[in-house]
Amino acid sequence: MSANERREAILNTLLLRRRDKASNLANEFGVSERTIRNDIVILSCSYPIEMKQGRYDGGIEVAPWFHMDRKYLAPEQFNLLKRLAPSLEGEDLKVLNSIITQFAVHQ
Repeated sequence: MSANERREAILNTLLLRRRDKASNLANEFGVSERTIRNDIVILSCSYPIEMKQGRYDGGIEVAPWFHMDRKYLAPEQFNLLKRLAPSLEGEDLKVLNSIITQFAVHQ
């Protein structure tokens, strides 16, 4: 398994579990914890994944709002739609709100 394939598999695993420990992932993928931490650093450049320190609440986790199969609005897109909302009414406002609901990041 190449490094890129491993990172993709780690990402998919984390998306299913939402949280895990580096030691569990290292054991599962047959690499060192240091390799897992390096992979997470690389993945966190593109995905909302973070490592938390701590004996009991430490680990690697994916932001609760993130799912791979969902598209998201950039903050500036979200803000523009929110500014446009007061100028709309009726069906147009309903459609705009459905867009915001479907694509906006839950804050």
